[in-house]
Amino acid sequence: MKKMLPWLVSLLLAITLIVIVGLYSWSTLFGDSSPKDPEKQAQESVKDVKAEPMSADEMIKVTSELNDITTNIADTDYVVKLSLSFQLDSESAKEEFDKVKDIQIKPIVNRALWVLDREQLSGTTGKDQLCAELINAINPVLTKGKLSKVEITNFIMTTV
Repeated sequence: MKKMLPWLVSLLLAITLIVIVGLYSWSTLFGDSSPKDPEKQAQESVKDVKAEPMSADEMIKVTSELNDITTNIADTDYVVKLSLSFQLDSESAKEEFDKVKDIQIKPIVNRALWVLDREQLSGTTGKDQLCAELINAINPVLTKGKLSKVEITNFIMTTV
């Protein structure tokens, strides 16, 4: 029995290591594959939306605006005033969006701005990231369609 004990311990250790490596490989191959980058998440959320050329009249039918949002950002010495344009994938989505834009969409936009600082909003990269984050945050709120595009139509950042 004393001669078998080291073999049994070695065998149990080997089996444990094989199970751990197997679980790690399984989680790596089949784990959560959602990207962490907001821009990639935005691309994933609208990947099923077909990009068809639209006439100006069709764009107006599926586009909604949220004007003159004024709020502080993370750097409380600065205030941002901006207007946004939201392009949705259908007219029914636009109707739903218009109904909830003041009570649900505007707070989402404010929350997204509150975590950004002056440096992030100074360049186009930060503004593009803000638009991507808005797509990711607003799409779960909509039940009748998807938000496909967010554009900043007016932007002013000033000190208090």
